[in-house]
Amino acid sequence: MAQSLVSVFSGRSSKYLAEKIAKSYGVELGESVVTEFSDGEFQTSFEENIRGRDVFIVQSTFPPTDNIMELLMMVDAARRASARKIIAVLPYFGYARQDRKDKPRVSIASKLIANLLVTTGVTRIITLDLHADQIQGFFDIPVDHMYASNIFIPYIRSLNLPDLMIASPDTGGTRRAASYAKSLNTGFAICYKQRNKPNEVGQMQLIGDVEGKNVVLLDDIIDTGGTITKAGQLIMDNGANSVRALCTHPIFSGKAYEHIASSPFEEVVVTDTIPLKQDCKKVHVLSTADLFAEVIRRVQNFESISSLFNK
Repeated sequence: MAQSLVSVFSGRSSKYLAEKIAKSYGVELGESVVTEFSDGEFQTSFEENIRGRDVFIVQSTFPPTDNIMELLMMVDAARRASARKIIAVLPYFGYARQDRKDKPRVSIASKLIANLLVTTGVTRIITLDLHADQIQGFFDIPVDHMYASNIFIPYIRSLNLPDLMIASPDTGGTRRAASYAKSLNTGFAICYKQRNKPNEVGQMQLIGDVEGKNVVLLDDIIDTGGTITKAGQLIMDNGANSVRALCTHPIFSGKAYEHIASSPFEEVVVTDTIPLKQDCKKVHVLSTADLFAEVIRRVQNFESISSLFNK
């Protein structure tokens, strides 16, 4: 009964993923249209009846900002069309790196985005690996914060790597590395970095012994790839047998593909929360579709979601 009330729609940036989520859940992806005007303005519309339905709108909010605006307009259209609930499924929550005032007179953009979503009419958020856990507190509605560990840990186990060690490319990822290390019953190392400016790493030091180890570096995002590839080289310089990277959100801007191609990584494993801009032999993509579909099912059936990650 609950499933019949569900409609899954997508913005343009995430249609490739929304189609897989809808298929995994067992429904057809809903029909929506974006009409563009010559000046760049656009209009969103639902091409089917959604009155009284629970509408799940899948849209990652990576640049350009049109992706955020399109999501907000779809939410507004759903509210005006008398949807019962409007759930924003954000595989990648953009602007999450701006979660605090790190200097005077700057915006806390992630809080701004949260305000916009709630004010427009979103009744629930489903997202994956927020850059900062405290962003959940920016919302006054339920937030289902999922973790890519459900996808990455089975993958790591499937590699059957001897002398496995988990590592974080910066101190901010210490908690994540410790969690993976505990699940995999192994040790972990940390790279301590100092930035000269955003997207530019200065000095980096390694905390932990990686000699003779097969190291897996974990991060939530790879932007230009500067930090994680420098960390990978540092780990190899300290005697590791091999190094590979696992990252949830492949932003891959600037010279990211060049950095990865010339890096010492055996592979860089990412999810499909953001589509790749080009092919790269070292990059391997794992799908999040089944995970999102399962969370949607549990939301509809009022089942525990946290139990998915307590394994």
